[in-house]
Amino acid sequence: MTPPNVQKKTGKTIILSSPRGFCAGVERAIKIVEVALEKFGRPVYVRHEIVHNKRVVNDLAAKGAVFVKELDEVPSGSPVIFSAHGVAKTVHQTAKKLNMIAIDATCPLVTKVHIEANKHVRQGRHIFLIGHAGHPEVIGTMGQVEASEITLIETVEDAFAVQPPEDCDLAFATQTTLSADETAEIITVLQHRFPEIRGPKGEDICYATTNRQNAVKAMAKDVDLCLVIGAQNSSNSKRLVETALNAGIAKAELIADSNMLPYELIDDAAVIGLTAGASAPEILIDEVLTALSERYQIEVNTQNFITEKMQFKLPSMLTK
Repeated sequence: MTPPNVQKKTGKTIILSSPRGFCAGVERAIKIVEVALEKFGRPVYVRHEIVHNKRVVNDLAAKGAVFVKELDEVPSGSPVIFSAHGVAKTVHQTAKKLNMIAIDATCPLVTKVHIEANKHVRQGRHIFLIGHAGHPEVIGTMGQVEASEITLIETVEDAFAVQPPEDCDLAFATQTTLSADETAEIITVLQHRFPEIRGPKGEDICYATTNRQNAVKAMAKDVDLCLVIGAQNSSNSKRLVETALNAGIAKAELIADSNMLPYELIDDAAVIGLTAGASAPEILIDEVLTALSERYQIEVNTQNFITEKMQFKLPSMLTK
């Protein structure tokens, strides 16, 4: 990347996409860790990243959260928090066996998918789960049922090729952080091949994912470059980049923070769209704007697509 130029340049307009950044599920998960630290004291253990953002994880670690890969790293009887992405049933069972104080920070919208999956299996349906292999949310959802009761569908090609078990009713569910457009294509194929397939009553893709994607589409005609702030392992952030490119924006880049600003692209852009994935804190936006203002003469405008009012309650064990 080109090092920052000490001389200011002119002609850069920044369009701040709104909504952007934290969703209600991420805010709830972070609050769960903070309240658990107040209730139980240091340390409180967290299985995996509470959300996919290093700044958030590092800030919580500084407050006393200890992040672990698996439960065998957690002392018996300790408080342990499960991440916003959700976990398999076996993780809950292991925590119970080890007498841990299990605190579930799973996003309620992910929990809704878990409930749907269990209901479908009880009613004799085989599930097609639309999602990305290896993503923590997908691992958690597939871990709600037996391996023989669920099949992962990642692409439209998978939807055309999949062969379900014989003499079995079918249902589909989706990872909550996917591209709404791409998921719709997969669902269309499945419904065409299997007209009786059952889907969720409401869309599984979360409101925040959809809103952030639609906000990017809304500014697409006005910008030359879209910068998405988010982690490389953040599914919804990656989908924002894809959404920008598919909407006709010439270039789109995923950056973790201001240290990754692609100045070689910014130099050639007159109007830059700026957004952030659902697990990226607003301070990262502020730092990017500060870095840009040190190099360019910038004008910042906010384009508000929709106002979000969603809030989720904390687990009752933390509020008693």
